[in-house]
Amino acid sequence: MARFIIQGGRRLGGRHAVPGNKNAALPMLAACVLTDKPVRLQNIPLIEDVRTMLAILEDLGVRVSLRGRTVELCASGLRKTALDASLCRKVRSSILFAGPLAARMGRATIPPPGGDIIGRRRLDTHFDGLREIGISAASASSGRAYSFRARHLTGADILLDEASVTATENILMAAVRAEGRTTVFNAACEPHVQDLCEMLNKMGARISGIGTNRLLIEGVSELGGVTHRVSPDYVDAAGFLAAAALTGGELSINAKDCPECHMAVIAKPFAKMGIILARDTGGTLRFRPAGRLKIRNDFGAAVPKIEDGPWPGFPSDLMSVAIVAATQARGTMLFFEKMFESRMYFVDRLIEMGARIVQCDPHRVIATGPAALRGSHLSSPDIRAGMALIIAALCARGESIIDNAQVVDRGYEKIDSRLRALGADITRVE
Repeated sequence: MARFIIQGGRRLGGRHAVPGNKNAALPMLAACVLTDKPVRLQNIPLIEDVRTMLAILEDLGVRVSLRGRTVELCASGLRKTALDASLCRKVRSSILFAGPLAARMGRATIPPPGGDIIGRRRLDTHFDGLREIGISAASASSGRAYSFRARHLTGADILLDEASVTATENILMAAVRAEGRTTVFNAACEPHVQDLCEMLNKMGARISGIGTNRLLIEGVSELGGVTHRVSPDYVDAAGFLAAAALTGGELSINAKDCPECHMAVIAKPFAKMGIILARDTGGTLRFRPAGRLKIRNDFGAAVPKIEDGPWPGFPSDLMSVAIVAATQARGTMLFFEKMFESRMYFVDRLIEMGARIVQCDPHRVIATGPAALRGSHLSSPDIRAGMALIIAALCARGESIIDNAQVVDRGYEKIDSRLRALGADITRVE
């Protein structure tokens, strides 16, 4: 088990290079099995979840060549339709093979996916949507695998019971090979879903309504190869900007790495805590500390609230970071995590560090700041909470030890060396 050792109190500053979006890269890797032509993905984040997906592809018979941040894939020799159970346990994204693998090969056997334990993460939306276009799903009596079988795929009008990102992606990747038109209502429209749509269209798919919650897919008989660049990870960018803000430093990011439409849904909630993001005329996104952080009350001096939701709501993946930010700003704020009932439990670690937080229920916490955090011995429960605990340790007085560092590796590329480059005192011990 790896751990981080962090000496708090250092200001972070400098220029930050934003890697490719984890949540865009993972479905794109699954999409390569839709064609026997070469697929070339650029700006791939070099994280553990990506490496696990590549291992799954190699096990299926896909040729994989990774050079730097570019991966070349060819599924012409695809020989298996059953995924390796030990690999599936490592990632949530293994379920993304259900749609494309069944659409091309007629079947897929997928053991239950792994991933972070942040609450019940139902798969019913996947199963129901795929069933409507002709892919049945069944669970083995042992519960050890899901079996998908494809009949003749035909377009359908599908109303998702929740705007699930991965369910939207799974259904999209199957519907592009279905006969006729598929309409997906209540579709997820996050930037990474849009990026997948753009890639599929480059391969010959016919998807319209991109960026909205109503997608139209005209099925095609085959897809070709593609070269596509993965979009930048706005969650990574926001986490590093917050780390700089809370340590009193100054961070700059190339504006091309943070499209304004991606950052807008983040900038407004963070501005409530006095974390102001600004773009200068030179095309750089910056945070310049303008004094002590202060929470801005709602009208009538009411306690303000940050709540997450499907895009363009505040991303759930940044809720943990936002809570840490509130502990360092003067005032009180309510956080409402609507999507996962276990994501908030990490606040026990912050309380141990001296944060003034009240957990109202599994979905809501109230944070009052500023709190003088102190170093502590902690353990990372999931990817996003791990990043939040690292930021808290950077703000704290004294030394912090964060166990389970390998969990953070699943979503953040070389987090320790990237933070050191910005001035952090962080060491990784295996």
